[in-house]
Amino acid sequence: MAAGTRLILRKERPHPGAQLRFTDADGMRVTAFITDTPPGVVAGQVAGLELRHRQHARVEDRIRELKATGLRNLPCQAFDANAAWLEIVLAAADLVTWCQLIGFTGHPA
Repeated sequence: MAAGTRLILRKERPHPGAQLRFTDADGMRVTAFITDTPPGVVAGQVAGLELRHRQHARVEDRIRELKATGLRNLPCQAFDANAAWLEIVLAAADLVTWCQLIGFTGHPA
């Protein structure tokens, strides 16, 4: 690993009703991530780094949703047609996100 790279481990109780994994020891869940962010860059250091890591997981969910709404395959050979297709897919993703924000107020979008 490069100099300044850190492994951050967190031990926590799973939320009620969560299914335990075979790696959960004594009813506790251990999560881990690696960062090379220098100390002092993120406010709250470990908590701030974990928040940034969890938000990145939401970005990955958005990418998965985009692929499900048509981003997986560009249907045309022409660049302009695929650019238009991309705009339509992004508009659909925006509509899905706004519907989640407006309609499901108790759930994060």
